[in-house]
Amino acid sequence: MDRTNYNRATGGSGRGRGRGRGGQYDHAAPAGGRGRGGSWGPTHGATNVTPARPVGGPPREYQAWGPPRPNPQFGARGGPVGGARAWVSPDPPRRPPETLPGLQYGRMVPVIPWPLSKRSCCHDCVYFVGPNELAFMSDLAISDISSVKISDESKILPIKRPDRGGTLAVRSSRLLVNHFPVSFDPETTIMHYDVDIKPVISSTSRFVKKSIPKGDLRLIREKLFSDSSNKFSMQMTAYDGEKNIFSAETLPTGKFDVELSDGEGTKSRSYTFTMKFVNELKLSKLRDYLSGNLIQIPRDILQSMDLVLKEHPSRHRISVGRSFYSTEYRRQDDLRCGVAAFRGFQQSIKPTSQGLVLCLDYSVLAFRKRLPVIDFLKEHVRGFNGVNDVRRFRTQVTGVLSGLKVTVTHRVTKQKYTVAGLTDRNTQDLSFILEDIDGKKPPTEVGLVNYFREKYGQEILYKDIPCLDLGKNKRKNYVPMEFCILAEGQRYDKEQLDRDAGLLLKKISLAPPRERKNAICEMLKAEDGPCGVLIHDPFAYSGDVIQSFGIGVNENMTQIVSRVIAPPDLKLGTPAGKMNVVRVDKDKCQWNLVGKSVVEGRPIDRWALIDFSSFDRYNKLNPENFIWNLRGRLKNLGVRIEEPLVCRFTNMHEFSDVNRLRQLLEGVIKEASRKSQDRLQIIVCVMAAKHYGYKFLKWVSETQIGVVTQCCLSSNANKANDQYLANLGLKLNAKLGGSNAELMERLPRFEGEDHVMFIGADVNHPASHNTTCPSIAAVVATVNWPAANRYAARVCPQDHRKEKILSFGTMCLDLINTYARFNKVKPKKIVVFRDGVSEGQFDMVLNEELLDLKNAIYEEHYRPRITLVVAQKRHQTRLFPENERDGGSSGNVPPGTVVDTIIVHPFEFDFYLCSHYGGLGTSKPTHYYVLYDDHGFTSDQLQKLIYNLCFTFARCTKPVSLAPPVYYADLVAYRGRMFQEVVMELQSPASASSASSSSVTSSYSSAASFDDRFYKLHPELQNIMFFV
Repeated sequence: MDRTNYNRATGGSGRGRGRGRGGQYDHAAPAGGRGRGGSWGPTHGATNVTPARPVGGPPREYQAWGPPRPNPQFGARGGPVGGARAWVSPDPPRRPPETLPGLQYGRMVPVIPWPLSKRSCCHDCVYFVGPNELAFMSDLAISDISSVKISDESKILPIKRPDRGGTLAVRSSRLLVNHFPVSFDPETTIMHYDVDIKPVISSTSRFVKKSIPKGDLRLIREKLFSDSSNKFSMQMTAYDGEKNIFSAETLPTGKFDVELSDGEGTKSRSYTFTMKFVNELKLSKLRDYLSGNLIQIPRDILQSMDLVLKEHPSRHRISVGRSFYSTEYRRQDDLRCGVAAFRGFQQSIKPTSQGLVLCLDYSVLAFRKRLPVIDFLKEHVRGFNGVNDVRRFRTQVTGVLSGLKVTVTHRVTKQKYTVAGLTDRNTQDLSFILEDIDGKKPPTEVGLVNYFREKYGQEILYKDIPCLDLGKNKRKNYVPMEFCILAEGQRYDKEQLDRDAGLLLKKISLAPPRERKNAICEMLKAEDGPCGVLIHDPFAYSGDVIQSFGIGVNENMTQIVSRVIAPPDLKLGTPAGKMNVVRVDKDKCQWNLVGKSVVEGRPIDRWALIDFSSFDRYNKLNPENFIWNLRGRLKNLGVRIEEPLVCRFTNMHEFSDVNRLRQLLEGVIKEASRKSQDRLQIIVCVMAAKHYGYKFLKWVSETQIGVVTQCCLSSNANKANDQYLANLGLKLNAKLGGSNAELMERLPRFEGEDHVMFIGADVNHPASHNTTCPSIAAVVATVNWPAANRYAARVCPQDHRKEKILSFGTMCLDLINTYARFNKVKPKKIVVFRDGVSEGQFDMVLNEELLDLKNAIYEEHYRPRITLVVAQKRHQTRLFPENERDGGSSGNVPPGTVVDTIIVHPFEFDFYLCSHYGGLGTSKPTHYYVLYDDHGFTSDQLQKLIYNLCFTFARCTKPVSLAPPVYYADLVAYRGRMFQEVVMELQSPASASSASSSSVTSSYSSAASFDDRFYKLHPELQNIMFFV
């Protein structure tokens, strides 16, 4: 698509909102009013116009390098202050790769020098792709900022894109992406200030507050700025709620006294607000970085701009991390039980090939509704009908309300209080010691009912029920329930929702593409969105914050052209024992197993069945039918299976105790050994319902006993659905070492070559509220070639929330030796897939984990080639077909969709691949980032290799959304988390006392959850896929 010429931003007069129309993009707006996005708008209808090359810029042929790109019809919000020169966003040129002298890259490629002239550009235009110094910087997501240190010459840096992007495609498709281009005024300076807020401790204070809640910090800042509006402007500042304030103008520094009252008739709390100047952040540095005149990325500037864009929604929406949710919910989003689904968005700012963009995505979260406490209890506590039930349901009411935050209605205050519990006595019997605020009268004892009547003019209606205790630090604060309302913004754990509410929340969250795209655009333009303006804002148009900083956001999604890669042909078996070439469905890329069998079926001669549902009244298994149906379906799949050696019938209570469960499994194995001299292969466990003891079963069987287990629900087993039994058969065959499906052709770049190993690595971290438990590192690797579909696994604990895999080299060496035992030779080539790391952690992966791997495996005569790829799923980028007809029945992009232009890094080797069919919601592509490459992959080769690998996942008949090495590593890391939870159960005093005679508990109950013994897989299971 040809480029269009850009408009000139024409400012209005005074402080009004100017609007620009017409002209070339490289002309500045005259001084005066605030340009309202004129720098973005193209001249409508103007085509085949090539923008002038800036003086001293790159040669014309370099500007045209790469495929043509569509330009969205811009319509921006915001603009530079006072009509100053606006930094605009022309479609950037793409350049060939170069290397930076003195630094190592993941793989060296030929260089083409690109000298830059020192002459300045009279048009003040900016190209987003700079010179070679820019090449080592990563595609930064501001939400995960960490410092980058330029070290010695041995530092390894991410490789550059080896070509202009891929070309393989069966067809192309025009897409919209939720990236909104951001412009800014390079002449703007952002002032950075450090904030320190401390309570004033008086000599009479009996209690010292150790920390100030984040919500109070914002109230203190607002109070200071509103009281001193002549010195501080809310419109010109952005606050992170803790230690940093960024301002578009110079602010006074020093110490300021702030008085914050909980309401009328209460003693004010005094704080000291100290502000220190930190630094001047000149946006010209960001321009220089994007134009190639600055080596290091100015992270502090990007951090400040990210905060500026979050300032407005943080004032008017419920803030959770980097997400913002509406304060109201729709009627159809009521989940009942006092909980509702609140819609909102996540946002982050990041530099891409087209320049700086705001990535905005739809988000849904469950919150408690803002209700009077009595009404909340009616909805949340089953059987609670009103205040007369408080005493009868005292235990449930205390459990539900304790820890929740409430506001009060008997006086005007924004203060939120935490419920400590219920009072022991009823309201009419409560009294307390009243202290005079001024200290002129002696303390007196007053009744609570009389106090509310005389102090607030409020008559308490429900005197014969307990009050809420809102006190803290051992101080009592009694407030009748009728004057308490649940504070907004209190999250509700979705795991605690009942089945119907959980399904409704899932339905709301999984918005189809068209609905999601419209919701994103609406939220961007909303009054309380990142670019919104609230006329009724108490802080005088705080929505104009971004304009005050000279920042503008384009309201149109980015337009791109994607490619769709052809799916591979697969190899399956036939009932006659022959190999069959299978071509997958073109639209969904799925295949069925009707009339087909697995490539290699592993005979199941020795297996056992444990029926945990035999005493269940409603979900009791019919064992004879289940065994008959399972054997029949496995026979059709090409897997020979005999009658079970042992059938044991018990109940679900066995799952509740790890020691009884171990005794049960050992008893089954012992009974089976009397009927066969060979070891039992697998135990099929049928459960009446899901149970927390599932983790006990897996820990005992996989670390203590060494037998594979396969669980299923009796309700599903009794239905004997053909597809269900087929999937169960695929799992059984894969766990025992069989091969379900293989690629017909060898993987790209490795045709005709021998012995390639694929490694997947991931780290599972404990929940955010957990501060002690270890993180779990997992590494998996293929042990066969060329099929590359059988994996061995290793798992171990490491330091709490440590992302670096501390034993990465050791585990990989063990897996390489395992490969050598299977194949009589070590792998000559290795491709590593790393999951779970952000752009800020790439340096750690390259210069610590990769170095650890090399140090562990390299020998004098063994130096395999290595490629290192990071797979990212935790991003907000979404792809939407521009023409809904291209989206198929679900409206999603088709499997095999690849994007490696415009929304990717300007130089480094990354791309988005949507390898799966999205039947529900909106598909999220995986972002693959190549950090290191000894093999010399082209874009086409690596994209095709990863896409083909996605068809080899063992337990389904369709491609998965993530490369299988990473997918399996995630499963193993999660299994390790289960093991850690078992450790905590065994360490608990209750568990130790209840089973003190047991060998399991007595041997391990005193061990720490960091002990490797708890996670060491049994030798019989180390090299098979027990985890699928």
